[in-house]
Amino acid sequence: MPVTSLDAIRAAVGTDIGVSDWIEVTQDRIDAFADATEDRQFIHVDPAAAAQTPFGGTIAHGFLSLSLLSRMAVDVMLVPDTTKMAVNYGLDRVRFLAPVRAGKRVRGRFVLEEVSDKAPGQLLLRHRVTVEIEGEDKPALLADWLGLIIT
Repeated sequence: MPVTSLDAIRAAVGTDIGVSDWIEVTQDRIDAFADATEDRQFIHVDPAAAAQTPFGGTIAHGFLSLSLLSRMAVDVMLVPDTTKMAVNYGLDRVRFLAPVRAGKRVRGRFVLEEVSDKAPGQLLLRHRVTVEIEGEDKPALLADWLGLIIT
């Protein structure tokens, strides 16, 4: 995560702060997520059966795509130089817009929408994140993600 001053972060509100590296969504990653969540619906884990659906093959769980935000954030989220700890504070809105087919790559585009003081020494950041699918016009998802910074 890029480290910068609090003033620079406040000045970045309303701007596109960056795009993460591409992350490949392999069938192995999908299978591991299915095992971890016990969501083994055939559209995720059975390539032969999934090939018979309109998806034409297996797709990632929407929550798998969403969970990759944590990895994507490492590349782009701005962190104050006074940070002691940063934690996931939750999501205000998530919409799954397009399936991520096995073998595709995704990346996150982050817009810093708001910075507010939650309590003394606590800063709440709201990002609009668009998870893009390589080679496709429609994104996998849009999310309003909150992060709490302890300074």
